[in-house]
Amino acid sequence: MGSLDQTQALDRFLAGIERRAFRMAHIATGNEDEALDLVQDAMLKLAHKYGERAEEEWGPLFHCILQSRIRDWYRRERVRNRVREFFRVSQDEEEGEDPLEQIADATAAAPDEEVQRKRACAELEVALRALPLRQQQAFLLRIWEELDVAQTAQAMGCSQGSVKTHLFRALQVLRTRLGAHWP
Repeated sequence: MGSLDQTQALDRFLAGIERRAFRMAHIATGNEDEALDLVQDAMLKLAHKYGERAEEEWGPLFHCILQSRIRDWYRRERVRNRVREFFRVSQDEEEGEDPLEQIADATAAAPDEEVQRKRACAELEVALRALPLRQQQAFLLRIWEELDVAQTAQAMGCSQGSVKTHLFRALQVLRTRLGAHWP
């Protein structure tokens, strides 16, 4: 494949994975800005270090990079929290709402269905954030990203058996917490 073709294929891959990667990072961090930074960093590293690899390798490599960035963020956050607690720094930040989110969608479902869907999504997000990081990663990579066990193990940097264990435990917790919404 020529360099231009490879670049275009990489652009298509990154455009296709961007939203899902952002959701994964946002669920992990609880912060949109941090999530955007993590995804951007993972995309840049994939493009610079692995852009010449075969297209079928990009998915697992990207998820491996993103999950590594999320783990690094967790480590840094723990240190920051210790420093904040030591100095008793308050975190009174106000976040405004995006005016574009207030525009009605003409193709949207009925209001009651939309409310139920949003409630279920919010409950799922809360439940996912409450999971331990490894269970959260296993669930998001296997269920949301539909990676197979081997690809998930590669992205998480663990064995396939660990992936299965983490996913099983995550599903147990989610079934308990989301009983009304669980299929």
